[in-house]
Amino acid sequence: MEIWPGNPYPLGASYDGAGTNFTLFSDVADGVELCLFDSAGTETRIELTERHALVWHTYLPRVGPGQRYGFRVHGPYEPELGIRCSPTKLLLDPYAKAIEGGVDRVNACFSYDFGDPDKRNTEDSAPHTMKSVVINPFFDWQEDRPPRRPYHESIIYEAHVKGLTMTHPDVPEEIRGTYAALSHPAIVGHLVQLGVTAVELMPVHQFVQDAHLLDKGLTNYWGYNTIGFFAPHNGYSSSGQRGQQVLEFKAMVRELHRADIEVILDVVYNHTAEGNHLGPTLCFRGIDNQAYYRLGETDKEHYYDTTGTGNTLLMRNPHVLQLIMDSLRYWVEEMHVDGFRFDLAASLARQFHEVDRLSAFFDLVQQDPVVSQVKLIAEPWDVGPGGYQVGNFPPHWTEWNGKYRDTMRDFWRGEPSTLGEFAARLSGSSDLYESDGRAPYASVNFITAHDGFTLADLVSYNEKHNDANGEGGADGENHNRSWNCGVEGATADPKIQELRSRQQRNVITTLLLSQGVPMLLHGDELGRSQGGNNNAYCQDSELSWVDWASTDEQLLEFTRRVLVLRAQHPVFRRRRFFTGTSADDQLPDIAWLRPDAKPMVGKDWTSASRAMAVYLNGDAITEPGLRGEPIDDDSFLFLFNAGADPVGFVLPDGLFAKVWVPVLDTAEPPASAGVAAAVAVSAGASASAVTDPEGEEIPAEALHQVLSHSMVLLRRG
Repeated sequence: MEIWPGNPYPLGASYDGAGTNFTLFSDVADGVELCLFDSAGTETRIELTERHALVWHTYLPRVGPGQRYGFRVHGPYEPELGIRCSPTKLLLDPYAKAIEGGVDRVNACFSYDFGDPDKRNTEDSAPHTMKSVVINPFFDWQEDRPPRRPYHESIIYEAHVKGLTMTHPDVPEEIRGTYAALSHPAIVGHLVQLGVTAVELMPVHQFVQDAHLLDKGLTNYWGYNTIGFFAPHNGYSSSGQRGQQVLEFKAMVRELHRADIEVILDVVYNHTAEGNHLGPTLCFRGIDNQAYYRLGETDKEHYYDTTGTGNTLLMRNPHVLQLIMDSLRYWVEEMHVDGFRFDLAASLARQFHEVDRLSAFFDLVQQDPVVSQVKLIAEPWDVGPGGYQVGNFPPHWTEWNGKYRDTMRDFWRGEPSTLGEFAARLSGSSDLYESDGRAPYASVNFITAHDGFTLADLVSYNEKHNDANGEGGADGENHNRSWNCGVEGATADPKIQELRSRQQRNVITTLLLSQGVPMLLHGDELGRSQGGNNNAYCQDSELSWVDWASTDEQLLEFTRRVLVLRAQHPVFRRRRFFTGTSADDQLPDIAWLRPDAKPMVGKDWTSASRAMAVYLNGDAITEPGLRGEPIDDDSFLFLFNAGADPVGFVLPDGLFAKVWVPVLDTAEPPASAGVAAAVAVSAGASASAVTDPEGEEIPAEALHQVLSHSMVLLRRG
């Protein structure tokens, strides 16, 4: 075999059509071996003799796509000093673009002896661990272009590759649960007809199964256990694991883009699957433990953990920052994704102890010409001290708004949260985002997500029911802010069933018509339940998969209709915050009214009332359209009643309106006309060509009855 010196950059394995360049960063290594594996599993070791700027490198002519490989790193093994080199452990390439296989639950994958943790284990891990794979970087993207949809026009749909597709009857069985299934016309068609503009995929970076879950017959279903930051998870590939998963992922993105749907990845750059000091040695730990991980200040044998997973990446190390930025750029430039949602993003801001919005990571993202131009969404908390940082991320970022979730849940379950908090969240959370120059779309609004109850369970359970997780109920959030409507779990009582349906429509309408960027959890529009399990992280089963056979057709139709309303009317998706000042029609851009139609005053905001009207002035949208044109829209009146009794609302008159036209009432299931309209718009018909299924005009000053636990939307006639 010919062995050439090669180049120290780019990092990882790079195929150029004639051969492959291999590189590996390690400051602590005394020597590095590149290990090649043939189809029979026979290993060939090549000593790397070239080293430049802490990067070991070589070039192998005629080595190409499909070649499996790994590294063995020679150096000190001194855990007490935070150094854990162990050449008997085959290590993944941190820059591997594809990964084959999994990790066996054997002692050989660990650097210590199970029976005596102080004793070093020297068994060879190669037969029991994952292999990196050289890929072919070439792909026919055809006419692919990123949709580049503005934030304020975005509707995000959080989805799991397997969970969304595993039971769909129109998806061929052999591809269910894979990237190919997600791009199948049946799934893409559902997304298009629903009216969402982006899928936010739960982790698709290569992840590792947890031994303690496998021992209980469970799996790491969610995938927040990354080991390969450049490799699409091989378990979601229907076509193979030696580079085919990369092609399949790219084809999925291409097909979603054809439908004008963006692809956002939920990424986990805060920790890795190697866990704490008792975890396996798979990659980073054996390459340069003290460079990649944050260790104890005085106890280097153990890890500083702000993620609750056993370790935290060292965000002040330039090589860690380089790894993350290279990974982000790769997924944008080579895989064509449109944005990222950063799991436990507060950890990325911890250069030292505290969360610092001026940390190096944010500086690098801000100045990067590629990464700074895609959607950046933070989960703005971690489990470390001071980790809850909602509203505190830099101006270029958007955030999962946890305060929105909590407030809306409390409002609709009838808790005594103040109407002021509800108003702030409904109108875009200016208290959180306006002071640093951000807009309403900095708030990614959600009421349910993968972590917690589904929407159907939110209105059906007061308590979590996580027995299937095997942790005796110790896992999952205890304070769910949910209401079961009178009976815990399933019931045949038609009154409770109707109330639960109404509550689901309340949540859907509030979410989709609030200012900001709404995010739906996959299956919520179908009535998906997890039987009260609010932490299905380990449930790769029918418990967590979307059950397409049990679709709630009325809820699906209602959701489509509300999404049509949002698409048709820019007053529900403003780019600027409300000011409360008057426009040319002498009415403010937003007005908060009591049920008697009088303006809300100080004491009203802290009263025990659960009823309020909100006027949105479509003639007072100050921001121009994308081509500088003025934006004029209809004006709308929300009538909210989260209380247990009906409330009569006096409809405002005078400048507000002479008549009001009912648009929707959550106390009523959707009319068939609304369904037809929703499907037409979602399928690509002009929004102006579709008419809302409206009711008869109601004169101003009339008393309009709003039933308990419901809301009404009226349009100014």
